[in-house]
Amino acid sequence: MSLIEKYGAEIESIIARYPHKRSAVLPLLFIAQDEYGYLTDAAMREVATLLDMPPTDVFEVAGFYSLLYEQPVGRWVLQVCDDVPCAFCGAEDLIAALQAKLGIAVDQTTPDGMFTLQRVKCLADCDHAPVLQANLEYYHDLTTPEKVDAVLAELRRRAESGEKLSISGRYADR
Repeated sequence: MSLIEKYGAEIESIIARYPHKRSAVLPLLFIAQDEYGYLTDAAMREVATLLDMPPTDVFEVAGFYSLLYEQPVGRWVLQVCDDVPCAFCGAEDLIAALQAKLGIAVDQTTPDGMFTLQRVKCLADCDHAPVLQANLEYYHDLTTPEKVDAVLAELRRRAESGEKLSISGRYADR
């Protein structure tokens, strides 16, 4: 089923917000990413068609933004800030704990498809370091194994409960 068939009203509403149709490229890429799990070439071409844009323009946008994924990722993308303030406050220990608990390295996804672990620069929450962002939700002061365990358990519970999740944050307001 195509994006327009499944999300037609939402897509039309988004496009109507902008004076130029192509300005809706990011919200439509988020819809495609949530639908397909990541941005396939076909999904990006579909967005280009919906917006009457050359596909290369859409590929350029997708390649620029760190929250748009061109490879499969887990239901939860765990991003750990490893910039200087977080590093001083335990980011490397947090990354090591997550790798050990999840059985994966950075830039890998758990075999069950639940979690992908990434290093990122600056999540802009230095006063609560070390910081983990899970699908745009922040978890602060993760300085003990118990805190890490609690976060992972909560995220797994939420995913298994059937809660509608979005790696783009699209459902955050709903």
